[in-house]
Amino acid sequence: MFSPIRLLLIFVLALGTSTVWAGGKKEVARISFHIETEGTDNPKMIFPYEMFGKQRFFRRIPEVSSKDIAGYTPFPADDQMSYGAVFKLKGAGQRRLAAITSANIGKWMVCQAFGRLVDGVVIDEPINDGALVIWRGLSLQEINELDKSIDRIGEDKP
Repeated sequence: MFSPIRLLLIFVLALGTSTVWAGGKKEVARISFHIETEGTDNPKMIFPYEMFGKQRFFRRIPEVSSKDIAGYTPFPADDQMSYGAVFKLKGAGQRRLAAITSANIGKWMVCQAFGRLVDGVVIDEPINDGALVIWRGLSLQEINELDKSIDRIGEDKP
């Protein structure tokens, strides 16, 4: 049996290691953007998703992820039941997005947030301003989670 002192020591050590692992940084939100690819690519590197009655395939490895996001602004979606968001990317993410969208005109890019696909857009021109938009699909709870790890555009940091 554990003595009360031993239990307290285990508890303190557990708290200490969690702060060491976090390193004082904010927890990273799980959000990523994936580009459409061919169904003939390596099956381990793609995932299928049905859109508008047609099965499409997307790269598992994201083109843009949470680490590339400098800030965001949420807004109520047109469906009045969910939220959309504009994500502003950091420098390297902006350059990568411009290159990827230039090379993939006419293909879909989907957003995966917190483990589920929330929205997708057809790339109709290169995105050179470093801004990605999700038009719908985020819940208020997910917006609150994003606020924990991504700064809002135009708001001062606490």
